Amino acid sequence: MSPPAVLHINLSRQKLTLESAGTILFSCPVSSGKAGTGSQQGSGKTPLGRFRICKKIGAGLPENTIFVSRLPVGRYPAAIPEGMNEHSDFILTRILWLDGLDPGNVNTRERYIYIHGTNRTDSLGTPDSHGCIRLSPQDMLTLFDLTEEGTEAFIRL
Repeated sequence: MSPPAVLHINLSRQKLTLESAGTILFSCPVSSGKAGTGSQQGSGKTPLGRFRICKKIGAGLPENTIFVSRLPVGRYPAAIPEGMNEHSDFILTRILWLDGLDPGNVNTRERYIYIHGTNRTDSLGTPDSHGCIRLSPQDMLTLFDLTEEGTEAFIRL
């Protein structure tokens, strides 16, 4: 039995890596919080430290499914819900909901900090999110299939 995979998110490099026993299973560019790092409620900052994936959301749904409050509500760009447009900042494809395991980030789940797909793929590689970790929809599909609930994640500068 191989050791469990572990997610490493390097904010200085805006890069996510999934590793197991020193072998890189997957790597991709990300976009983290435009406001920087921190764990304050409503700050738009990305928390640092040790986390676990507490819930996987969206299995079996089509790529580019739009989520609002973790529920599928449409599909980008063909079926955008009323009140939104193609320039809205969507949570797309899949959600990996993070739970903080350190004293300084225990509010992560209550802050609704996710790893999720985005329609703003042009901003990948730069901090531009509201605190979540954004991936391209295609990378999100791959990562979702390679991880399990309980997978450990580390977010560092």
